Amino acid sequence: MLDAKTPEGPIETKWENHKFDMKLVNPANKRKFEIIVVGTGLAGASAAATLGELGYRVKAFTYHDSARRAHSIAAQGGINAAKNYHSDGDSIFRLFYDTVKGGDYRSREANVYRLAEVSNNIIDQCVAQGVPFAREYGGLLDNRSFGGAQVSRTFYARGQTGQQLLLGAYQALSRQVKAGTVELHTGLEMLDVVVVDGKAAGIIVRDLNTGEISRHSAHAVVLGTGGYSNAFYLSTMAMSSNVTAAWRAHRKGAFFANPCFTQIHPTAIPSSDEFQSKLTLMSESLRNDGRIWVPKDPDETRAPGDIPEEDRDYYLEVKYPAFGNLVPRDVASRNAKTQVDAGKGVGPLKNGVFLDFADAIGRLGRDAVADKYGNLFEMYERITGEDPYQVPMRIYPAPHYTMGGLWVDYHLQTTIPGLFAIGEANFSDHGANRLGASALMQGLADGYFVLPYTIGDYLAPQLGSTPVDTSASEFDQAEADVKAQVDRFLATNGTRSVDWFHRELGKILWDHCGMERSEAGLEKALSEIPALREEFEQDVRVLGSAETLNSSLEKAGRVADFFELAELMCRDALTRRESCGGHFRVESQTEEGEALRDDDDFAHVSAWEWTGQGSEPVEHREPLEFEYVKLTQRSYK
Repeated sequence: MLDAKTPEGPIETKWENHKFDMKLVNPANKRKFEIIVVGTGLAGASAAATLGELGYRVKAFTYHDSARRAHSIAAQGGINAAKNYHSDGDSIFRLFYDTVKGGDYRSREANVYRLAEVSNNIIDQCVAQGVPFAREYGGLLDNRSFGGAQVSRTFYARGQTGQQLLLGAYQALSRQVKAGTVELHTGLEMLDVVVVDGKAAGIIVRDLNTGEISRHSAHAVVLGTGGYSNAFYLSTMAMSSNVTAAWRAHRKGAFFANPCFTQIHPTAIPSSDEFQSKLTLMSESLRNDGRIWVPKDPDETRAPGDIPEEDRDYYLEVKYPAFGNLVPRDVASRNAKTQVDAGKGVGPLKNGVFLDFADAIGRLGRDAVADKYGNLFEMYERITGEDPYQVPMRIYPAPHYTMGGLWVDYHLQTTIPGLFAIGEANFSDHGANRLGASALMQGLADGYFVLPYTIGDYLAPQLGSTPVDTSASEFDQAEADVKAQVDRFLATNGTRSVDWFHRELGKILWDHCGMERSEAGLEKALSEIPALREEFEQDVRVLGSAETLNSSLEKAGRVADFFELAELMCRDALTRRESCGGHFRVESQTEEGEALRDDDDFAHVSAWEWTGQGSEPVEHREPLEFEYVKLTQRSYK
């Protein structure tokens, strides 16, 4: 049984009271503590900037050449907050309620309420930084709707919200770099966590340009390294996004929670051939004004504009009248798959559904639509050669966000004392399905407003201590392990590329642990993945050397971790014999094809403990209690 260390008291005052109860480090003493932050996306950059502003000595690491290149820039549609500018019934409690319900009752109530509570602070912080949120005619910040909610609470900057928020966090980070409180290290990839006497003591990093391996120690280590949906090979994530930092921490004792909770985003551009290596996301915000449909006749050959209304199936509007096209992502994705599987897919490969803006253009005018979504329309046309002002977009679900991640308690601390995980790297806030516009909210909440409080509670008792010297034997062993893996990849001299193995692994995951999972399929995957991993270890070909920039060598380490993660994803999915959110077991569904939870047996977090290569992991459970949002079957009708 895992202890989340959730404070007592009413949920409305839990965080505020707990901040008073936590130990503090006074301003003069903060300068005596060193903190490592790995990752400089929204979570990592905001955390490093805030910790530096408080006076801690921070080392921030990114494998990019600039912190501005983090995958956070790819977030398009917006960021949620309960400001209720539209007076349409929103509140902190409603945001909390929608998030717990949207996650299909598999998240921790206390963490989610805290997220909703600090959401308003995020908007104030970002406006003060100069983030150019859209505004209404009267000057108030504008809002739009997103899936899983019946209120407008999403703040946005056209289709560039993630980029603008990251620029705000980056300039805050740069200010601290200039002030000398933050050391920014670029082009360095973390390849191991060093644990001394049961506590996180530092990291091992490799310079991607020179191959130099170096050691860094600190009083605490923070991972803000994002998610792992690139395990599927084809995903909407940046090509370099990976699980390595979190996975190496897992191998050192940090439990990995709910790895099977992966999100398939409903509005990606469909793949155009089997050799494609990246899928492009079209913002969920497009579902505000775009209508999703397919031809009723699978043999339809007319151009979409020539198909009359009576021959169109607006299947989400028909099936879910209360929410229509704004149902949560998992619901929209499964229904799109159902239509394509029934032969109603559109496009050259019959692998998409239409997202049509004809009604919106007729109602609002082309200029108004362009003001809201113009850069997204331009991006779509550049990629597909089709003008979405003239013809409907084609979309189809794609691997996107991962709700699973390192298990953390209420303080965002993993099962390794002194190792914290923030943003998408942890599991804590989204349950089995993330609502749209909540990723940016969580990353900035963790970095700006949660971790800076909770890390002090860990550090305060260590006043007077110094970080472990990097000459310690634990650092020696960790560096030796990293070098041994690098040497092993270079010495294998096989016949197949790293990308070939990654693509094959992705096919297995997509087929058996993607939008639809079954006991037979998961068992098949658990037999195929180890066999493919063994072939990878014996036949991978990594050219070049370790002393120069070598993208193939980088990928080899990351794909090796994806192999181990993929097994755990399938094992977790097989063990969770229910359907919930993005985890859909075909054996567990309602008569109408909706996810059917088993709250008696699975209202818990599954946190897995690494027990060694070749050994089965051990499952630990954190029971979930729902005192404020009562368990009920989700309905968006």
